[in-house]
Amino acid sequence: MATKLHQKHFSATKFIIFFCLSAFLGLALIANLFRASLSSHYLSIATNWAFDHNPSVVLVSNATSTPQNNEGDDKNAKRRSPERFLSYTFADLPAPDWHWEQLPSAPVPRLDGYSIQIKNMFYVFAGYGDLDHVHSHIDIFDFNINNWVDTIRIPKDMANSHLGVATDGRYIYVVSGQYGPQCRGPVATVFSLDTSTKKWKRLPHLPAPRYAPATQLWKGRLHVMGGSKENRHAPGIDHWSLAVKDGEALENEWRDEIPIPRGGPHRACVAVGDRLYVIGGQEGDFMAKPGSPIFKCSRRHEVVYGDVYMLDAEMRWSILPTMPKPNSHIECAWVLVNNSIIITGGTTEKHPVTKRMMLVGEVFQFDLNTLKWSVIGKLPYRIKTTLAGFWNGYLYFTSGQRDRGPDNPQPKQVVGEMWRTKLSLS
Repeated sequence: MATKLHQKHFSATKFIIFFCLSAFLGLALIANLFRASLSSHYLSIATNWAFDHNPSVVLVSNATSTPQNNEGDDKNAKRRSPERFLSYTFADLPAPDWHWEQLPSAPVPRLDGYSIQIKNMFYVFAGYGDLDHVHSHIDIFDFNINNWVDTIRIPKDMANSHLGVATDGRYIYVVSGQYGPQCRGPVATVFSLDTSTKKWKRLPHLPAPRYAPATQLWKGRLHVMGGSKENRHAPGIDHWSLAVKDGEALENEWRDEIPIPRGGPHRACVAVGDRLYVIGGQEGDFMAKPGSPIFKCSRRHEVVYGDVYMLDAEMRWSILPTMPKPNSHIECAWVLVNNSIIITGGTTEKHPVTKRMMLVGEVFQFDLNTLKWSVIGKLPYRIKTTLAGFWNGYLYFTSGQRDRGPDNPQPKQVVGEMWRTKLSLS
């Protein structure tokens, strides 16, 4: 009798265990199905939002249209994001195709280099060769013979990238910037270069280090504004000026001026008569990874904008029409032609899905008579931190970081190529 009761108890226990396991597996299956349904519903909402809230849309694809049979394509396919309908902000704007002629490349490729044109001579400053190597010299291009003709070494403690530069037609002023590779912080040093004698002079330091500030010589004073602060990321709105003449400082200290309405680095700064224009830019930038002994770059959130500000002779800021698309990394990407500011390339807002940087391949015109923007042409490829010049009816540009190809606007190769095209403005 006891044996039978024990067997019944054992059978009941097994049934209870079996029932519990079955119930647990059933609940797990239901939860998994619910989660998959919710995820699918979310993706559907996200895709529909991108389409419904942007009446003018284009299809952006990071994949090429031609099938490839190379080994490893399956891995690349996994890394690629699905095609999405996205706002025109992230795509090329309609523009005429231009014929570009390729000229001798710079002696070295450079990213975040800077440039100054004095008549037919084009001075191209320092910059990155890659993230682990920066240049410490200036290459000089002669527009009359379309070739590189000379080199000038920069002072040992002068910044290598993200400078502020300006000229009076003989002397070049070089302000602050980043010293060294990767994502080191900015310095406050200021120098002038006599392009006739190739000699450098030191000027008073900035009140604080700045990274890629908007810089221009205007009404006898060297103006420096915006940029990023010491950590490379926090935007500064400070505006300082220093009286200068013939490569010399006429004052011992920088003067505080009216702050710029919006801070940040990578902007064009153009002086025309009694007006000073500051165009485009961004808030935020890469920072050094905490604790990294080499200041390894670490991505941070950035906001790219197309704002345009004008400072008049009474030192009042005005807001002008914004660029056709948000645009940054255009410090030396501009030329002044027939009372128009011409801007080549740059970077726009990051892709909202991949979060990757998107390069710009258009040429923009800002007519200072009408204060209207136009998209007037295309570059040979999308590219940021171009160094632009204009001579004898030709628009030139060199250097920067170009795209991955016609179907992929993400940045890839750092180049030193020089191009030109005939420019006729209506």
